Amino acid sequence: MRHGSLSHRRNPHVSRPSRTGRTLYGRPGSPATVARRLTPALDQTTGAPRPVSRTVRPARRVGLSLPPWIAHALRAQRGPVPWSAVTRGALAGGPLLLAAVLAGRASLGVVAAIAAMLAGINDRPGSRRTSVRRIGVPALAGAVGLLVGTYAGQHLGAVPLILVLTGLGLVAGGVSAAGTVASGAGTQLLVTSAVGAGMPLPDPGWQSVLAFLAGAGWLLALRLVLPTPGSLTGDSRLGTRLDFRFDGERAAVADVYDAVAALLDAAGTEQAVARRAALTAALDHAEDALAGPRLRRYASSAAERRLHAQYAAALPLGEAATALAWAEQAVPARASEGPRRLAAAVRGGVHAGPLPAPTRTEPALRALDDALLHAAEAFDRGRGRDLHTRRRSVVSLARTVLGAGGREYGLRVGLCFGASAAVAQVLHHGHWYGSHQHWYWLPATAVFLVKPDLGPLVSRVLCRAAGTVLGALVFAGFAAVLPRPGGLVALVAVCGALVPVAARHFAAQTTVVTVLVLALVMVGGEPQASVSRIGETLLACAIVLVVGHLPMPGQRGGGIRARVDVADAAAHAYLAHVLSESGDRAARWTLRREAYRTLAEARAAIARAAAELPALARHSEGADEVAAVLERLVDTTTACAVHLDDTGRLTPRHTDRLAGLRDELAKRRGRVGRHRTLA
Repeated sequence: MRHGSLSHRRNPHVSRPSRTGRTLYGRPGSPATVARRLTPALDQTTGAPRPVSRTVRPARRVGLSLPPWIAHALRAQRGPVPWSAVTRGALAGGPLLLAAVLAGRASLGVVAAIAAMLAGINDRPGSRRTSVRRIGVPALAGAVGLLVGTYAGQHLGAVPLILVLTGLGLVAGGVSAAGTVASGAGTQLLVTSAVGAGMPLPDPGWQSVLAFLAGAGWLLALRLVLPTPGSLTGDSRLGTRLDFRFDGERAAVADVYDAVAALLDAAGTEQAVARRAALTAALDHAEDALAGPRLRRYASSAAERRLHAQYAAALPLGEAATALAWAEQAVPARASEGPRRLAAAVRGGVHAGPLPAPTRTEPALRALDDALLHAAEAFDRGRGRDLHTRRRSVVSLARTVLGAGGREYGLRVGLCFGASAAVAQVLHHGHWYGSHQHWYWLPATAVFLVKPDLGPLVSRVLCRAAGTVLGALVFAGFAAVLPRPGGLVALVAVCGALVPVAARHFAAQTTVVTVLVLALVMVGGEPQASVSRIGETLLACAIVLVVGHLPMPGQRGGGIRARVDVADAAAHAYLAHVLSESGDRAARWTLRREAYRTLAEARAAIARAAAELPALARHSEGADEVAAVLERLVDTTTACAVHLDDTGRLTPRHTDRLAGLRDELAKRRGRVGRHRTLA
């Protein structure tokens, strides 16, 4: 047994292989020889690239298989109730609206409550530091959209207003391709511009903007101040008692160690691939939780520095576990005990205690043993800065926004938003809405439907239609019996609390948000309009379906190809670093994280595209196979890195697998989405 202390050393009776002679050039299995062997290996009979040899397991028979676009619409997330988010939702919009009604400024209270609702939709699990960016950046974009929409609606005619909104859609759509936070910012920019232009308020525009920022800021303050249940315990000797500021980071880092243990348990089984993907997701989440915005360049508190060190110590453990899973051989059960004890230590803020040392019979097991020793030292020292992340430059972001994926995204969002605004203007001037002047619902609904990164188009259309119909009917029932405005204010508070729970399924979330928004606008003076809101939602669904399937300039599926190309470049950069025999392990871990992260992002985008209707899904055909080959290439590269660290040379199995994967990748590359629209 190994204790988590610097005074405990490795068992002297365990022999270690010599590491001398690692830099010999041209030796069989050396990196230089591998680099020469990574040329396309052709079958001598057919001349075709030689496929990668792997074990093919028979698939299980499924009785009923639904089309992907239907299966996605029926799929719901599972998990425990996020009671902290429920509490914040109940304390956000309802109290703000109540205070505004009591002060005689109900219209400002409506705007503040809408901001709190949108911020609650972006209030996802994670660290408090990450929530500043995840909630704050979209809120700022929403304030800009509200300001532009308010003054454009007051001073522009119908045609110029439609052009302005279409331009905003083009910009917001292109920016949304940059990432999750950028997508949230683009969504709020368009929704609030539609609200500002289509829901005239009696207050000056600048007051509405301040009310919007106050509403979002109030929920963000609740996120930062309120402790998470169970986060006030810990070991006072380590300084973690009552320090709930980093409970999100602790949970994320502990999940990484649990994922490492789960991958070790699954080594040599069919679950190894899924467990490796789960490890990547856990590492991505922990990296985001620790790398949030900060005023200082480095962590300023001892608790945060300790978490950084514990996260960095998990990287070599994940590397060794991936190499063991790649070998497709079961490992001793005691190999996963160490990571699990480290996970418990992180989660409870206590000492790790004794760690069982795994057997050292293979290079990957020796790497696991070394990583456990390194983790024990890191837990004792508690000092760490480098998270081994690669920050995206402004040039890289601009290339993403202006590239094929960003242009396709922008065109799709801009056309749908502009078309829905144009139809809303026609209905508005044709007195479809009756005596009131609110026409925001149609373009705002189109925004939530058209965003490609939020889910498949047809799935969101089905869920939005069902959720709106149900929500409008539920609100009509409540509006008939609840007193005004007190009953409506209570309904807003209840719906705010339900938003985090309803986020598990888009139809449920739409139902809750529909009830909440209809209650808000009725408090603001709009008459009960459930029937017209159902009609506008169905009209928005039809517009988005038609525009979303229109031919567009260039080649469709540009976003998928762009993500696959980024993952391809990251995988080969990682491979080149490993074969260069560089001793910079920090750079290697950074490249490995980048390779796996970009692959996970590509996989998620491919899965969403595959769940579209066949007319759109065909443009991403073949992308999943390319991503699978890239994943096997990165896994093999990780196994090569571990083996080179131990012996300084690669086995024929490593070299043959690398060559075969390169051949298969060359064969599949360029086959993604063979259909073109307008040349």
